[in-house]
Amino acid sequence: MTQALRKLVKFDEFVAKYPDNTGKHYELHDGVVIEMPQPSGDHEQVVGFLAFELTRECIRLSLPYFIPKTALVKPPENESAYSPDVLLLNHPNLINEFLWKKESTVSLAGSIPLVIEVVSTAVATTGGTPATHCLTNWRDDYFTKLGQYESIGIPEYWIVDYAALGGRRFIGNPKQPTVSIYSLVEGEYQTNQFRGSDRILSPTFPELNLTTEQIFQAGG
Repeated sequence: MTQALRKLVKFDEFVAKYPDNTGKHYELHDGVVIEMPQPSGDHEQVVGFLAFELTRECIRLSLPYFIPKTALVKPPENESAYSPDVLLLNHPNLINEFLWKKESTVSLAGSIPLVIEVVSTAVATTGGTPATHCLTNWRDDYFTKLGQYESIGIPEYWIVDYAALGGRRFIGNPKQPTVSIYSLVEGEYQTNQFRGSDRILSPTFPELNLTTEQIFQAGG
């Protein structure tokens, strides 16, 4: 039996059609449109807490950064577009982003000091077909997006795994809630991990007074 090939979507087609008027949220992964599910309340509490803490630190340091409500990160070399849980943007560099004004999309490392993905139990769908369990979500964060954010040259990438959903190779055995911070060193990500009462060490915000325990309690 011959299986019909899925029609791949180019970025220009994606931004022209999505988001639509249904209120649903989408990403583009190598030409495949992914419908992102409604996140859990715990997930949104963690996202909101982190966005607040980073915004407060930006204000304290008088940094020209902000966190948009809805924006896309597009790797320049493929037909993908991601909508991170927390996207910190450098306002002065947006003048160099030719997709920003019309499509609120960024592609340059100079525009993105830091990005955060919060691992979720939600199930994404492709063309109405649910992904298997929650594997797609954590694999996207630890594999796909990690590689793409590194290729863009984003200086700092956090994976906040408050429910310990990631693979044991990433968060240890036995699995435990972990914040993994990837910092760009000579073009490659180096990782530091934080658990329990560890204080978060962020290259972008070295004076940030925040522990993993505080982050995880935000989702409780």
